[in-house]
Amino acid sequence: MSYDCSFLEALPVDCSFGDADRESHAADWGAQARGTGVTPDAVAWPESTAEVSAVLAAADERGVPVTPYAAGTSLEGNAVPAHRGVSLDLTRMDAVLEVRPEDFQADVQPGVLGDRLDEALAEHGLFFPPMPASADISTVGGMIVNDASGMKTVKYGEVGDWVLGLEAVLADGTVIETGGRARKSSAGYNLTDLLVGSEGTLAVVTRATVEVERLPAAVRGGRAVFESLEGATGAIYGALAGGVDVATIELVDAAAARIANAYGDTGLPDRPMVFLEFHGSREAAVDAEIDACREAFAAHGLERFEVAGEDDMAELWQARREMAPALQAYEGAGSPLHPGDVTVPVGRYGEIIDHAKRLADEHDVLIPCFGHAGDGNVHYAVFVDDDDDQQVALGEEIYGRIVRTAIEFGGTATGEHGVGLGKREYLETEHGESGVETMRRVKRALDPNDTLNPGKVFPETADGERVRAVDD
Repeated sequence: MSYDCSFLEALPVDCSFGDADRESHAADWGAQARGTGVTPDAVAWPESTAEVSAVLAAADERGVPVTPYAAGTSLEGNAVPAHRGVSLDLTRMDAVLEVRPEDFQADVQPGVLGDRLDEALAEHGLFFPPMPASADISTVGGMIVNDASGMKTVKYGEVGDWVLGLEAVLADGTVIETGGRARKSSAGYNLTDLLVGSEGTLAVVTRATVEVERLPAAVRGGRAVFESLEGATGAIYGALAGGVDVATIELVDAAAARIANAYGDTGLPDRPMVFLEFHGSREAAVDAEIDACREAFAAHGLERFEVAGEDDMAELWQARREMAPALQAYEGAGSPLHPGDVTVPVGRYGEIIDHAKRLADEHDVLIPCFGHAGDGNVHYAVFVDDDDDQQVALGEEIYGRIVRTAIEFGGTATGEHGVGLGKREYLETEHGESGVETMRRVKRALDPNDTLNPGKVFPETADGERVRAVDD
């Protein structure tokens, strides 16, 4: 269904109805891989909170859907329209508004890239610890509304853990302030946490106040190679259970290593590996943690343990950072279905990896596994012949079995990519009917016309419905 978006021309906002602009907002990484999402009727580029408010108020009054959009790097189709309407592109709201070193805080607009924030912070000896690996191409606003996380989550937590307050615009154009600059508050409902991870379905974030941290004085990286995948996952748990203080602990299995080598000629050994990073205030303290980690790993079939200084870490981490494009470029095993990102309790991390590998062997398909092992997060992809309908159906079934098993283990269908279009069918499995109905009530209360990002998150929207307070 198309919508009349001509009202945009009367508003103080730059907009376009051209085919090229509309088509460029019809896909993000995830939707493009699935062939899902639709072309919006118009694109608008607000440059202020007032302009966002004007667009939403006018769209809500006319029943026109609005889908917030930024860098287009989501992996579950979170930012592409499911119901046409307006694509609200926030990339022009890209300023680091203020850095307050004395408070360890920064105020940013939603369209600023993660790398740009860290560059501004580095001038004050600071950094944003939960930054995802895709910081060079992902916006801070996108990170907040997906509650993203990165390689350093095991030490520093998720993006949402570092958000103190938000300015946001509700579906009817109302501007609200949540949270504040204080590090803690028990005053009323925690609306900040409600909006974090809401994927643009409840409000459009226009400013965020985030906490930041001092850059660590001592940083070392390392790579451990193991005889077996079981040994690698066992070593990860052994180090964490033993209290080793790691800033990053990432798994790359042998299949993922081969894919990385094919993409970037990185020279990784054809073995399961664990990539590591250690942060501390003193070199001696970091060295002690490295020794403790090496000792914990030694009991699990460790072949070698390599340590690099901070200057050599970019090369060390290259393969892990490039894994997403490496998967898409890999040839000879079919094409990867949309990327999975289940998370399980750390004690069951080895089990979910084993489950994925058993399915790969049982059905003779390639399933590389890698990810943020320190917080139980595994990324995977099922490679199938996308010209063979039976193979695609099999791949989808395998993909779903891994997700459902993760939930059975007490985990989640998505650790950091969000629900979007791709994970809607698993929401009730994870949260139950009453839990999802409670989410619907929140959505209807804040957005009764289902103006904001309709078609996302909720299971019934897979059939094209909008989550309205009153049926049409």
